Amino acid sequence: MHPCESDLAFAGSIPQFYEQYMVPLIFAPYAADMARRVALRQPERVLEIAAGTGVVTRQLAHLLAPSVSIIASDLNPSMLEHAAAVGTCRPVEWRQADAMQLPFPDASFDVVACQFGAMFFPDKAKAFAEVRRVLRPGGTFLFNVWDSIEHNEFADTVTQALAACFPDNPPRFMARTPHGYHDPAAIAQDLARGGFDRTVELVTVAERSRASSPRVVAVAYCQGTPLRGEIEAHGPSSLSQATDVAAAALASRFGAGAVDGLIQAHVVTVER
Repeated sequence: MHPCESDLAFAGSIPQFYEQYMVPLIFAPYAADMARRVALRQPERVLEIAAGTGVVTRQLAHLLAPSVSIIASDLNPSMLEHAAAVGTCRPVEWRQADAMQLPFPDASFDVVACQFGAMFFPDKAKAFAEVRRVLRPGGTFLFNVWDSIEHNEFADTVTQALAACFPDNPPRFMARTPHGYHDPAAIAQDLARGGFDRTVELVTVAERSRASSPRVVAVAYCQGTPLRGEIEAHGPSSLSQATDVAAAALASRFGAGAVDGLIQAHVVTVER
């Protein structure tokens, strides 16, 4: 994955906000699902790409035997540094790596896993070809992507609120990138272009996103994702303004106390 708007934005305080807010809010349930699917394959060598702050890595380290090699990689050093600082229950190898040019030999891994990273690959077919190259024959590529923003209620509510707050140049990061790669036909086509010629299995998995208050959700999205950069471009007070507006919109839709919203993703499995 070459540097792009989202890569560059995952810096500064965002890894800390991301781990503190976004991981429990939306990523943890899918990390458990991803690790369970990997473990069912009984691999000996696993590569995780776009590992972020390590939520899947920690689950893999917990579920897989100590003899199983786990390499967790990400393009962004700030995210990896935070992941390594949080740590895992047993040793894993942390590796900065570009998904567009993986620094591993051919046929090195039994499973390649990627949680919510494929949306950020600037050339998805090329990234998928690299995954296929490093998989052994019969190995498995497991990844997930968010469904459309309409099926992810907190992200949709925040996006609509910010569009009303900044109508001349609405911050659309969530709709454009995290929720912008959800078409099963496009995913299958990109995998085929990357050389995967076996049947693609795609299942849609719905989960619930929960937080103690609307404010927690607003801080998570506005301050713990690259959406923050688009908001801050509107001026020095824009971040606090946007967070307040998002919190009010979430409270209006979900209530002022503990909140609960639908999240939904596609889980993709394909063998080499």
